Amino acid sequence: MRTIAVLASVGLTILLCGCGSEAPKVNKAAIEKSIEAVEKGMRKAANDKDAVAFAGNFATDAVMMTPGNPPKRGPDAIQAGMKDLLADPNFKIDFASDRVEVADAGDMAATRGSYTLTMTNPVTKKAFEDKGSYVTVFKKQKDGAWKAILDCDVSELPPPAPPAPKAAVKAKKGKARR
Repeated sequence: MRTIAVLASVGLTILLCGCGSEAPKVNKAAIEKSIEAVEKGMRKAANDKDAVAFAGNFATDAVMMTPGNPPKRGPDAIQAGMKDLLADPNFKIDFASDRVEVADAGDMAATRGSYTLTMTNPVTKKAFEDKGSYVTVFKKQKDGAWKAILDCDVSELPPPAPPAPKAAVKAKKGKARR
């Protein structure tokens, strides 16, 4: 009787330890395709100049960081920031990831890639092209959709030169009059 109790206890322990100890397998290739589809939708929304659709790809706690601008926090701020940018008649963007990294748990993913952006130079009023790199982090939402939670891009263009100090400008003007 004692042997049966020990065997039953060992069997129950093995059964309980075996159940749920292995995490479900994550289909990383399928997740990569899902992420690529989200990025394709983001690119289309931007080039269609649809700020609402573009911002719809961001989670409620998302942050978008772009050169020369303060971070935009949440879809409403992202939509407002994109609305101004998309109003530019020269606006056009192309971006593509060269790497998609999926977390082992299958609940987060990140893309890394490059972009080319055409827009109007505010000083010259002529179209110019910016190129750079970006990283976007995506999180799987409760409904199964993938939404960006962090989007950051870095321009390859050097920052503009700072304006000359006012004293230097006045000195140059004074020398020119002599």
